[in-house]
Amino acid sequence: MTKVDTKDLDFDNLDFSYRDLPYSYEAEYHDGKWGKGKLTTDSSMNISEAAVALHYGEEVFEGLKAYRRKDGGVNLFRPDRNAKRMKNSAERLLMPGYPEADFIESVKEVVRANQDFIPPYESGGSLYIRPFMIGTSPIVGVHAGQDFTFRVYATPVGAYYPGGLTPTAFVTSEFDRAAHGGTGQAKVGGNYAASMLPGEEAHRAGYSDVVYLDPREHHYIEELGSANFFGITKDGQFKTPKSPSILPSITKYSLLELADEMGMNPVETPIAIDELDQFAEAGAMGTAAVISPVGSITHKGNKHVFYSETEVGPKTQALYDRLIAIQYGDEKGPAGWAVDVPLD
Repeated sequence: MTKVDTKDLDFDNLDFSYRDLPYSYEAEYHDGKWGKGKLTTDSSMNISEAAVALHYGEEVFEGLKAYRRKDGGVNLFRPDRNAKRMKNSAERLLMPGYPEADFIESVKEVVRANQDFIPPYESGGSLYIRPFMIGTSPIVGVHAGQDFTFRVYATPVGAYYPGGLTPTAFVTSEFDRAAHGGTGQAKVGGNYAASMLPGEEAHRAGYSDVVYLDPREHHYIEELGSANFFGITKDGQFKTPKSPSILPSITKYSLLELADEMGMNPVETPIAIDELDQFAEAGAMGTAAVISPVGSITHKGNKHVFYSETEVGPKTQALYDRLIAIQYGDEKGPAGWAVDVPLD
């Protein structure tokens, strides 16, 4: 694949696509320990056809962004939480956790090396960063590998909603995103592969994505597509589902803190699909979009509309504006949230 050049990019009109940037980062695990990682200009990987990642799914990944501030500097947003979550995901699959301090430094190295590709502040874009780890041992029987590769690449992306937040419609699915007691709390590729079919069916039916219900009773809301759900009650309380099979979203836990700051008495609690009438506003939250407002949810043919199918609710907008302002350095957030990346 040809390396992208900054002159070929229109930073004001970027989509969410992979672009082969000059530098990635790579470290390898052999003989029970991690080797010293380093930057590489090779964006390809050479692995055995029997690599355990290919056949038994021993693979984990993360996603975070670097944001260009108005003063020209660059922020990461809570990379320590990504480092910890990736370690937890890896341990769930019997993979060695990558050291958290090294994780953060590897991300900073990739950002610095590719700094010319960070979209300018005015564009509303960012540099999306994808750390991942795969098992590379050639395995035939079903057991964990002994060799692993940790890698970090980056790609410039545009604002998820260039014209501002837009509510969309969701529909419940008969498919499960993850089993109770399974890998729902881990960020592993298999969870996302399993979501492609129900997501495609929802798109064909005219919906943005699906609402996954709990795998035991199909009664409680779990996730919306690949994002966490929240609802804001008619009396202004912020609620988000609590379940052992939900991915612990960094955006979710950030919004929980900001909702508390705004006096919204936030809580994690089971939310039944037949209790949607309590909510005046609703949304999905995750790294890519931060917040995707939910205009409606259809369940068994019954459509429930929240604040509006065309306009964003005021509390949802306020939460979005506050979090975005912290990420881009326009406002000060809680200690440790915005991490400066020193540039050359």
